[in-house]
Amino acid sequence: MTLIALRRALGPHRPAIHHSDQGVQYAATAYIQMLLASGVHISMATVGEATEHGYAERLMRTITEEEVTLHDYIDFHDAYQHLGGFLDDVYQHKRIHSALGYLTPAEFETHWLQQPITIPMKLETP
Repeated sequence: MTLIALRRALGPHRPAIHHSDQGVQYAATAYIQMLLASGVHISMATVGEATEHGYAERLMRTITEEEVTLHDYIDFHDAYQHLGGFLDDVYQHKRIHSALGYLTPAEFETHWLQQPITIPMKLETP
């Protein structure tokens, strides 16, 4: 299931960093290889430090509070559909984030991609 979720996450986007705890599912060879093949930097929390990466923990809290606790899923397929819909529709396109200047992730990405690329120039000093 984790490979399916990772494949889905990597489909439309290429994150720079993937943060997780040290669960066996995230350290599995196939999982690591998929991340590396996509050029994603791997970040794992220290053993016993589940709160080490606040942004990832906040995302999980949001999913739990705004989706999981509000639904009684019939089966895995139902949960997969609801969670996917929540992440794709609500979290990415409707829910504003203070850390993103009160934009949705989709709006933030659009603005970021429209920024001109600047190449730092080395100035010669006399």
